[in-house]
Amino acid sequence: MGYPRAPVAQQRSPNRGGPITTEPRINDRIRVPEVRLVGPNGEQVGIVRIDDALKVAQEADLDLVEVAPQARPPVCKIMDYGKYKYESAQKARESRRNQQLTVIKEQKLRPKIDTHDYETKKRNVVRFLEHGHKVRVTIMFRGREQSRPELGFRLLQRLADDVTELGFVEQSPKQDGRNMIMLLAPHKNLKPRPKVTVENEATAPAES
Repeated sequence: MGYPRAPVAQQRSPNRGGPITTEPRINDRIRVPEVRLVGPNGEQVGIVRIDDALKVAQEADLDLVEVAPQARPPVCKIMDYGKYKYESAQKARESRRNQQLTVIKEQKLRPKIDTHDYETKKRNVVRFLEHGHKVRVTIMFRGREQSRPELGFRLLQRLADDVTELGFVEQSPKQDGRNMIMLLAPHKNLKPRPKVTVENEATAPAES
């Protein structure tokens, strides 16, 4: 696959107005007497004159890119800058796509939940984790139940133990007003399953 050759980076002086580009300086825009040169395969060439560094890059039909401008002398690497920008953009898009897919599901329980309801709620949590979602488990206290926080803690601990093969406690149980909240996350090596209809499913806001 061909990649466009890198254009000369455009920069504006603060005196002329306009933002200064965040792109690194490349090729003839690198105006220093010498640089610490890194070869195209990451090999350390050493400190060389800028003219010699540019010549090496040109002979390799590649670009000289300033990767550490604050160093003394600046560090420059020989690379295909067009390919580098393309791959960086691809990685950034993939990262944004993964962030958008990361959601937190929510499952609510009562501290005195009966066995049947508990099993139903647990199945929901299992399915959420199998799909690769995090799960916010909320224990809702009412009336005198608020004086028995240990009931909620034990219930959350029981649930965490029951789903330990699929997920782990990312955020330990903590009191939040009348509720107690725990956050479960799927194991990183867990392969998400295809989505299916989940009973009593609730979705919390996407994680940033």
